Amino acid sequence: MDKLDLYIKKVESRLYDIFPAEDPDCAQVMQAARYSLSAGGKRIRPVLTLAFCEMCGGDADNALDAACAVEYMHTYSLIHDDLPCMDNDDLRRGKPSCHKAFGECTALLAGDALAILPFETIASSRTIPPPAAVKCIRALSHLCGMDGMIGGQQTDTANAGNELPGETLLRMYSRKTSALIKAACLCGVYCACSPDEERYAALAEDYGENLGLAFQIIDDILDVTSSTEVLGKPVGNDETLDKHTYVRSYGLARAEDAAREYTGKAVDALAGFPDNEFVRGITTLLLARKK
Repeated sequence: MDKLDLYIKKVESRLYDIFPAEDPDCAQVMQAARYSLSAGGKRIRPVLTLAFCEMCGGDADNALDAACAVEYMHTYSLIHDDLPCMDNDDLRRGKPSCHKAFGECTALLAGDALAILPFETIASSRTIPPPAAVKCIRALSHLCGMDGMIGGQQTDTANAGNELPGETLLRMYSRKTSALIKAACLCGVYCACSPDEERYAALAEDYGENLGLAFQIIDDILDVTSSTEVLGKPVGNDETLDKHTYVRSYGLARAEDAAREYTGKAVDALAGFPDNEFVRGITTLLLARKK
């Protein structure tokens, strides 16, 4: 997908262009943050920010700073996920995890820095109008906070070894994974400044909710069916940590059916947007991902 490659290149270029200049007093933290940012990955969340802005009639370039803010937030979450007190992963995207490369204290601080940087990035942007910037900041802070990503991680870590009812498991996935995807889509909607913003925002949340559920269930599947070489991180970690997952609850076949079902619901939500072919293609592509 040429457009996907173009969006990824734009995001990756901007990520480093607006990253704070190196300060000798905190050089190691900044190096650790850059190390994790440069580890690669699919960049799906910032791409969705650009794509939703364009679908709503805006200029995708005007949403680049918001897209970078989303990716900073995502990278922070990965650094913290890998820490010994969380998932205790030694590898991320085929490289040593941040805490393995820089030490636990520096990794913790690098994650903290990347969690704060998104708000400065959006507030300082010259391409996001102030009313849109406020909405983006609110979406990110709410959906990545206690009612969103952090709340989901708390449920996850507090319930290792426990059997979770199906609705509790999906609520955890909604917070843990869907929330940041919703924030990414909403930031794109807000940067477009469309007169139909309210309607588009509701559709974007519906899309992000279902894509996130599919995404997390596919992660569960890959943790059982893939290899460390393909995933770039240890497999079988959910079982090692005695975590409750969709595969553990319902089995592999039903998990695969659920991933298809939630992907279908995400695609259905796109019907309310004009020129949705690109995002529809990304959504279908994610269903078949192997890492």
